[in-house]
Amino acid sequence: MHAYYADQFVLPLPEGHRFPMAKYRLLRDAVAAHLPGVALQVAPPATDSELALAHTPGYIDAIATGTLPAPAQREIGFPWSPAMAERARRSVGATIAACRVAMAAGEGGGIAGNLAGGTHHAYADKGSGFCVFNDMAVAARLMQDEHARAASAMGANPLPLRVAVIDLDVHQGNGTARIFQGDDSVFTLSLHGARNFPFRKEAGDLDVELPDGCGDDDYLQALEQALDTLDQRFAPGLVLYLAGADPHVGDRLGRLHISHDGLEARDRRVFDWAWQRRVPVAFAMGGGYGTDIADTVQAQLTTWRVAHQYQQRWQNFLQPSV
Repeated sequence: MHAYYADQFVLPLPEGHRFPMAKYRLLRDAVAAHLPGVALQVAPPATDSELALAHTPGYIDAIATGTLPAPAQREIGFPWSPAMAERARRSVGATIAACRVAMAAGEGGGIAGNLAGGTHHAYADKGSGFCVFNDMAVAARLMQDEHARAASAMGANPLPLRVAVIDLDVHQGNGTARIFQGDDSVFTLSLHGARNFPFRKEAGDLDVELPDGCGDDDYLQALEQALDTLDQRFAPGLVLYLAGADPHVGDRLGRLHISHDGLEARDRRVFDWAWQRRVPVAFAMGGGYGTDIADTVQAQLTTWRVAHQYQQRWQNFLQPSV
């Protein structure tokens, strides 16, 4: 199983900045220590042409050259720097690489992930909420493009690759929803806090709003109903799963009361839903702002442990023993 990371690119954040950058390195160390079957690899940078599948040329250039206006930088939440621009490209590149591995049936495919990513607040022409480029949107578009080109090279004319984005970060994936509005080849499902950021939501294909204080039972029931609805309305060939740790009860920004057991049950349900349909999954971590950073790392490590268990099922399916 493959895990892609870009935490070697450290952002020079102002003193007192609230974004917990340390969680990425801590998660990588935890995966290395506890899941030796996961292959850790440096994420490649996304190219301009790949980013342009979901972002405007002017915005891509402004990030590359450092000409993004100060108000736009404040909306992102990070000041511009060369490291910020490089990390943003590699965060997208990590999800792209995970998608390619997950889609490579018979070559270790089935499930792969990004140790960061899930930058779902980025719009086509701007970033927001600690998100520079939208890795979900770029990866979905690129996988559709590569699927179409591979089929064409074989003389086939298949239907477009259908992608389901299952976004379980506590914050709505507003940028992703906006980018894919009106596109019936991508289904955006978001399960999020009704009163949490972003305060102006975008209309996705299926938005499930949860009240402050929502606990395990209600959360898992809402997820089950959402997956049932997805199943009735859409048949994906690829799932992009945003496994935010911020619904956890100990998260500073989450406002929900989901336990570690509840988050594990959530992850199992998503991976099982995809497994039952033999749909490959590429996943990313999304948010996590625990009052105790160990809670965030524990939740994310559990996601990787569950993913690894389901990847073993994929391996047995793709490469059965003789």
